[in-house]
Amino acid sequence: MENLKDDKERVKNAEVIIRNHMIWSMGAGLIPVPIADFFAVGAIQLDMIRQMCKLYDIDFKEKDGKAVVSALTGAGLSRLGANAAIKFIPGLGSVIGGVTMSILSGASTYAIGEAFKKHFETGGTFLDLDTNRIKKMYNELFEKGKELARELEETKSQKDSPGHTTSESESRDFEKTDDTLKRLREIGRLKAEGIINEEEFQELKKNILKQSSETS
Repeated sequence: MENLKDDKERVKNAEVIIRNHMIWSMGAGLIPVPIADFFAVGAIQLDMIRQMCKLYDIDFKEKDGKAVVSALTGAGLSRLGANAAIKFIPGLGSVIGGVTMSILSGASTYAIGEAFKKHFETGGTFLDLDTNRIKKMYNELFEKGKELARELEETKSQKDSPGHTTSESESRDFEKTDDTLKRLREIGRLKAEGIINEEEFQELKKNILKQSSETS
């Protein structure tokens, strides 16, 4: 009975990790700088896998994590890339591309997180990861991820609407998420303007995500 309770708690924590990283990915997808958002989403997804490995007591290796994410999101990245390119269009391009990129980024992060959760819940590790099997799960979960991303976007819009009230815990979650997204957008802008280099950009992203995770 105790093990069952622990398992349920672990699944619940995994879902929180996935949801938080979905929100961060959606915010990164709104960075008004082509390519900068592309890499920001990848860093967020990698951090999500790192946290889930820690939750399931599985050894995490960044190199392997990057390889798995690349394999899973091959088709997804092409979709993200195509929509990121829309941002080059003057005027509406940034807005239209950003909204689409935001939804796809959230969907991709959800699909990766759920695929890993299912794999880890059945006792799997990085060593016995069947790329084809988990990629199939990713593709099946992507559409559901888009629906959830739209729901999160609507929730955020309602929260920002006049007269809407939120609980104290919800307010803290929104404030923490908004702060994380602002910081991610800022370092994306700094990199795009050449103020910081790639190495500094990656280190700053890692620190921002780590600090956000520790306060979750």
